Amino acid sequence: MENLVDQNLFSGVYEGKKVFLTGHTGFKGSWMMAWLEAMGAEVCGYSLEAPTKPNHLELLNLKGKSVIGDIRDIPLLEKTMTDFRPEVVFHMAAQPLVRLSYDEPHETFETNVMGSLNIYEASRKCSSVKTIVTITTDKVYDNKEWVWGYRETDRLGGKDPYSASKAAMEIMTSSYRNSFFHLDRYGKDHQVLMGVVRAGNVIGGGDWAKDRLIPDIIKASLEGNPVSIRSPHSVRPWQHVLEPLSGYLLLGQKLIEGEKSFADAFNFGPLVQEEMTVQHVLEELKNHWDKIDYKIEVPEDMPHEAGLLKLDCTKASVQLDWSPVWTTQEGLGKTIDWYKSYYESNSTVTMEDLKIYIANAKERNKSWA
Repeated sequence: MENLVDQNLFSGVYEGKKVFLTGHTGFKGSWMMAWLEAMGAEVCGYSLEAPTKPNHLELLNLKGKSVIGDIRDIPLLEKTMTDFRPEVVFHMAAQPLVRLSYDEPHETFETNVMGSLNIYEASRKCSSVKTIVTITTDKVYDNKEWVWGYRETDRLGGKDPYSASKAAMEIMTSSYRNSFFHLDRYGKDHQVLMGVVRAGNVIGGGDWAKDRLIPDIIKASLEGNPVSIRSPHSVRPWQHVLEPLSGYLLLGQKLIEGEKSFADAFNFGPLVQEEMTVQHVLEELKNHWDKIDYKIEVPEDMPHEAGLLKLDCTKASVQLDWSPVWTTQEGLGKTIDWYKSYYESNSTVTMEDLKIYIANAKERNKSWA
């Protein structure tokens, strides 16, 4: 594992910090664990078994503690957290798939709402916890398919079970902040600051989840088949996985430093002019790897999915001084190159991508770098 301690990223606040990370076996969680560990944090991951084979976390050979457990298992969750005594909690564990939520609505709500409740209760009982950052989604908004981006103050909602479960979880999070971790009582009755982060459609190497655009493309291309595309004109805020993670870590830094004005919700996404349709993404990927092929097939009985979804990230830009490092085109290029390296050279270039990302952040004067 590369050592990034000397780079003083995020003012060096993560060096030596004990961080409890849920969902570390998933795509975003594995990248997050790698970055935290490289910055000198002591990480305890807590998650279900890795959901896919291959699995990104296993490829990384990280040194951090890994506990296989369910966030619905209250005794194991509380014991793990109490034994580890973290200072920081990044809560990523979730049932993250829209289409699966139609098949498994009970599991979706139970995991995303009650599982998160268990995380908050375990944190409340663990006196070492001072910072909680909860990762939700851009799909928490009551999507009216309008052309401008959603702001953090817009109404929450959700037509599908996944989106609704995440919106419900955010309402619960707000209630916890107001009931148990009220900002007016910070430093008096409690020492905990809670933040919420919402990100768009995240891409990057090491994702093999079902019903995600790029993993589906990669799997079909390797089998010599054109991937079936059901919503070619849907617009999404595509971004490389390192983009939202830099935002999560930056918000975490502010909360660790006790800046209570940041104990709030923040959007992290690409610049508005960078958002692309699904078909545009496919064309960009095909430019990088000629194996990629696709066909448009729109099922008659397709369950509802948002057609147009944009985020307004002005708040993160103004208050956190955060903005993307890579363009969407750069992120797509890095993503497809990761898979090409893995399948053609048996090489995992995660840490190389992270180093390039940090170097580019420095060159482009990003505050956290």
